[in-house]
Amino acid sequence: MINKEILLQKIPNLLNEVKTKNPLTHCITNFVTVNDCANAILAIGGSPIMSEDTEEVSEVVSIADALVINIGKLNQEQVESMKVSSNQANKINTPIILDPVGVGISNLRNRVTLELIENYKLAAIRGNITEIKTIAKLTGIISQSNTAKGVDVSNEDIITKDNLNTNAKIISKLASKLNTVILASGPIDILSNGETTIAINNGDEMMPQITGSGCMLSSIVGSCIGATNPFEGTLLAALLMTIAGEHARAQVDNENSGTGSFRTYLIDYLYKLDSETLINESNIEII
Repeated sequence: MINKEILLQKIPNLLNEVKTKNPLTHCITNFVTVNDCANAILAIGGSPIMSEDTEEVSEVVSIADALVINIGKLNQEQVESMKVSSNQANKINTPIILDPVGVGISNLRNRVTLELIENYKLAAIRGNITEIKTIAKLTGIISQSNTAKGVDVSNEDIITKDNLNTNAKIISKLASKLNTVILASGPIDILSNGETTIAINNGDEMMPQITGSGCMLSSIVGSCIGATNPFEGTLLAALLMTIAGEHARAQVDNENSGTGSFRTYLIDYLYKLDSETLINESNIEII
């Protein structure tokens, strides 16, 4: 049985692996957040490449340590690139990380998400709780789900202490059924591989007030998995992002600034965080 202490003891080695390996992280993402995603990967010690032309994506995946697929701004050529990349990634056992942005708000997003889940082996899925519960509905885990507010979480789904266990059970069942790691982001993050489920009570309410915090997280999940392994890599990424968010908010409050400064400080602290800080300031529990 994995316990909190054992997980936290692994943080120094995990972080060192990322910074030593400098994992090449191939991102097929959206133009709204592509620059932030690249900078977030660089900040934690990874190496980003944003390629989506069908003529080269297979070659890029062949040299990458991880493939991150983000469906935030879909078009047909990009969808084809996602499939070509995923096919090659599975052939050579390169981990695939899916960010199902806005799944549930259109038939296109539902169809693409299901095609990726059903046809390719995914190392991890990272989304907000509404997106994750929509996938649970699409795959038969639950019978009903709320519709996202655009690409943001539904107000009815926001993770709280009162609904934590209920949501954790859904996420655990989904992870088990899909044989993957699931990270559902919110005021409390929930991480599960179907056997171990963790609540991560770090982060700050300012994080969803900037464009791209979720996309950045998914991208660094890719880098962390590319250097380590799906479950522990995803945990490391979640701690990096949420604790960086706490430090960025403290800096903003100290200067009486706003969300623009928060965005900059978030990347600054992704760069500055060390393993000792991650261990001392983590607030996790095994559910």
